[in-house]
Amino acid sequence: MRIEKQATLISSSVAFILVTLKLTVGIISGSVAVLASAIDSLLDLVVSAFNYFALHNSDKEPDETFNFGRKKLEPLAAVIEGTIISLSALFILYEAISKMVQGSVISHLQASLGVMIISLLITAGLVIFLNIVAKRTGNMVIKADALHYKTDLLSNGAVLISLAFIALTDYTFIDPLLGIGISAYMLFSAFPLIKEGILMLLDAALEPDDVKKIQSILDKEEAINSYHDLRTRRSASEIYVSVHIVFNISTSLFDAHQVGDKIELALIGLFPDNTVHALVHLDPYDDSQNIDEDH
Repeated sequence: MRIEKQATLISSSVAFILVTLKLTVGIISGSVAVLASAIDSLLDLVVSAFNYFALHNSDKEPDETFNFGRKKLEPLAAVIEGTIISLSALFILYEAISKMVQGSVISHLQASLGVMIISLLITAGLVIFLNIVAKRTGNMVIKADALHYKTDLLSNGAVLISLAFIALTDYTFIDPLLGIGISAYMLFSAFPLIKEGILMLLDAALEPDDVKKIQSILDKEEAINSYHDLRTRRSASEIYVSVHIVFNISTSLFDAHQVGDKIELALIGLFPDNTVHALVHLDPYDDSQNIDEDH
């Protein structure tokens, strides 16, 4: 089993444990911050399970229906995860405002403090593990999961501080205020996750710096006269590059093919952490104007 799948199974198991602990104590204590954290962990469980499904199916080989495979499931999972984070943030915001208007009463503070300390330690260990896997694999789903649990880690720490403050001062107003702060942070964290996933689903080009690196390889190739129609996109951990390179009309097909292979290998070497699909079209003359007219 791929380490990415193992990571999603581990994160699902951790989320189940945290949901059970937080939900029980949150209902008993009446703390909106603990309940918010419990809801977030419940969504973590759903998202981690979906991430496992996405990774499992994205590994399937291309077939007659999906000629290019199912790698787009990974950015789709990231968009869904970001959307779920946003919806949960809005629910937490609603609960916090309701508590602020109606007043909040918190009991069983010792149990609440205990469960949040345990949650903080467990989540910290999971974040470290997911970051290691994300760095090793470059997988977008694992990066999203790591980011999600990192927001959990920060919110758990904030909840713990809030409960400690309430235990020392009896000022319960800090609880709904913290709920509002957590919801705002979750919305802020979810936006770039959704944006990156949508851009990948829409086949956005690579970052300008990456495109410049590709252009640098093409500019340095003395065997070609020019190039045009350079197009790039990313699909999960796979990068697609297509370009037309122009030769002298007298260049043999054999020589042109060798140059094309050389450029493909150079493009693959640019992104050692990704699978690169390079499509180099060999032109005996510059047909870019004809192509532009056809468009």
